[in-house]
Amino acid sequence: MEFEKFKEIRELFCLKHPEVTEGKMMSSPAIHYKNKVFAFFSKKDKMVFKLGKGYALEKHNFELSEFNPFKTKKPLAGWYEVDFEHHEKWKELSKIALNQIKISV
Repeated sequence: MEFEKFKEIRELFCLKHPEVTEGKMMSSPAIHYKNKVFAFFSKKDKMVFKLGKGYALEKHNFELSEFNPFKTKKPLAGWYEVDFEHHEKWKELSKIALNQIKISV
């Protein structure tokens, strides 16, 4: 169910945006813009978004957690994960992440 929601979003973005493609991030399925990852589906069945280091988390009334796949290192700066509980926000966050990466590329 979780992965199907991710696939639905990925397919939609690939159809709507010619430079958006499927890919991988740390062996997980991802969404790329010009070969740069802006969102992916984690092994914990959460969706992870590259929103940027200065992203204002307080904009949202749900929990975004810093993505930390490492045991001994700091979280990945600017990457945030969202549980399936808030999957209705995944599409909106994907759009924000895409807009962020378009600015930086």
